[in-house]
Amino acid sequence: MSAAPEALEALIRKLQSTSILTEEERQAIRRLPASIRLLVPGQDLVEDGERPAHCGLLVEGWSYRYKLLDEGRRQIISFHVAGDTPDLQSLHLGTLDHGVGALTPCAFALIPHENLKRLTSAFPDVAALLWRETLVDAGIFRTWITAMGRRSAYGRIAHLFCELYLRQEAVGLAADHRCPMPLRQTDLADATGLTTVHISRVLKALRDDNLITFERRQLLIHDWQRLYDAAEFDPTYLHLKSFER
Repeated sequence: MSAAPEALEALIRKLQSTSILTEEERQAIRRLPASIRLLVPGQDLVEDGERPAHCGLLVEGWSYRYKLLDEGRRQIISFHVAGDTPDLQSLHLGTLDHGVGALTPCAFALIPHENLKRLTSAFPDVAALLWRETLVDAGIFRTWITAMGRRSAYGRIAHLFCELYLRQEAVGLAADHRCPMPLRQTDLADATGLTTVHISRVLKALRDDNLITFERRQLLIHDWQRLYDAAEFDPTYLHLKSFER
């Protein structure tokens, strides 16, 4: 199905969460041809080893990047919300070295590589912003590696919740320390290198400490400063305008 122009607004909101677009640049993005692909939970947008001819802009829902090991063991390497383009690297790398799957029901706007390349050629500042997005991705990867290698289980989960709240707040999906949180304990385990039993214990500890609760697939943060401190959180790696120094 064809994409409504509103679908590309998700990309504009994402880029404007870290920088500034001119009106001409916004209009050029809105003119990109795109088709909508709907996915159900567990369905892949692209598979490891695939050579896609388009990039998938997440318009609605949650997705994740992942690697599969022997016997189906899964390592989640990032989570994505509306406005993210989790396979943006395919614009230049060709073959993907990971899969992108749907965590919830998702809508992706598929933008052909050739049209994105024309856009970036005509608007070098937009090309720089897209390149910047991949650099921010790399910063998130480094932070996740540090968390899995050196943070306590309690600190890992606290850090992930701080990150996911701020990323959603930056694109208008969260406010007042409340945000969507559709992650299951198995998803958290696969993202943090912990067992589901350990995840259950950490979530209970966070609730007992009155830092968070869950309500209808929403995360409620009751004490942002204490959660922030428990995570030893530094938002610099997200490079959001609201945290520019």
